[in-house]
Amino acid sequence: MVTVEMLEKLEIFDKLTNQELGKILEICSLEEFQNQDRLFMEGEKASDMWVVAEGKVELRFEMPNTQASSSNTTMSAHGEEIPQSQVFGWSCFIPPYKMRLSAYCTSRKCQVVKVHGEKLNQLMASEPSIGFKIMGYLVQVVGFRFKQMQDEVVKFMGLNLMNSW
Repeated sequence: MVTVEMLEKLEIFDKLTNQELGKILEICSLEEFQNQDRLFMEGEKASDMWVVAEGKVELRFEMPNTQASSSNTTMSAHGEEIPQSQVFGWSCFIPPYKMRLSAYCTSRKCQVVKVHGEKLNQLMASEPSIGFKIMGYLVQVVGFRFKQMQDEVVKFMGLNLMNSW
């Protein structure tokens, strides 16, 4: 069960008032997973925003006609230790509302807060102060993910450069 105290500890919600947190509380649930459990699969409908409360989650792309996904296909890792990495599943805000990657629990166990995307969108539209705070944080998340992608591209280009000597 999600509590206001739990939401307060999550960076995305730390600027919200107790009253605002109460409204978020109404549209979220807590889910627990074990190591290697899949939270969702690439291509599924993106109906929720996910926030890591405890543990670690990796986002991976699925290779067609291969065995199960592994850490070799990891695009990004998410956990409570890096605040900008706590949130994923923001595809619920962006058409065509499909998950672009699959998510797997990679710690012994993980707890995630699922926030209903459509209801969160409605809440942010009706309460602009909540929307402003959450979207401001999501911009930081997107920037963090972009930086991760840049680092991977640079690493890949460096490897190609070194191997083409």
